[in-house]
Amino acid sequence: MKKNNCQATTVSKYLLVVILSIFLSACSTTSSIDDEEVGDPKDPLESINRPLWTFSWDYADKYVFKPTAQAYADYMPAGARSGLYNVALNLNEPSAVVNSLLQAEFTDAAKSAGRFLLNSTIGLLGIFDPASDFGLERKHEEFGEVLGKYGVGDGPYLVVLGPSSVREEVGDYVDKYYWPLAFIDFWPNLLRVAVIGLETRVALADQEMLISDSIDSYEFVKTAYFQNMNYKVYDGNPPIEINAEEEAELDAFLDEIDEEFDDELE
Repeated sequence: MKKNNCQATTVSKYLLVVILSIFLSACSTTSSIDDEEVGDPKDPLESINRPLWTFSWDYADKYVFKPTAQAYADYMPAGARSGLYNVALNLNEPSAVVNSLLQAEFTDAAKSAGRFLLNSTIGLLGIFDPASDFGLERKHEEFGEVLGKYGVGDGPYLVVLGPSSVREEVGDYVDKYYWPLAFIDFWPNLLRVAVIGLETRVALADQEMLISDSIDSYEFVKTAYFQNMNYKVYDGNPPIEINAEEEAELDAFLDEIDEEFDDELE
């Protein structure tokens, strides 16, 4: 009989843990809502960013960027499209070399240097990508990632025709002064940026429904942006963030349950 009572008590104990977990999740959600009402510390410019996001996503993208990207993908010959994109990305390789060296990632720096050498010569200025055939996969490193690696925070969230941050904008500003980008004339550079932008928008088609179906597209994109930046800075292995307060509450509650359980056994 006592064994059955112990089993029942054990089941009750774990049921309480489950209920507590649900309760903490609800509290966490409520707390998040309260925090958003007070203001996201990563987004002090939300009152400006939200209207900019609405304009960018609901109007500029809907009527300009998306149809332009779709037309580009539909009517540009595959070979020409691939060649232009390869050339545009190849011009970024020297900056990847420097940014990898600044992070003491010497293997990645060597790969980027090898990619630029092979693709600029055998690949005819980057039109083709023979470097990938030699196992030198592209890994683009930006100066914003260098800053993040050395502890510089993202800074305020910004909407510049899309998600961004102060750190990323500073990083992009520095990247454009690397060789050979600093020596490319305005129109060729504009073409390079346009090709990368069009290909980026074409690739976004797979995630477009996730954004459109989200309850708050602004918050959805902002959260995804910071997660992606964190992923890049830590090379795909971001640290696990633990809510210390919730952990302490859960530990205290479990300790109380253990004490009650021991008392019942006695």
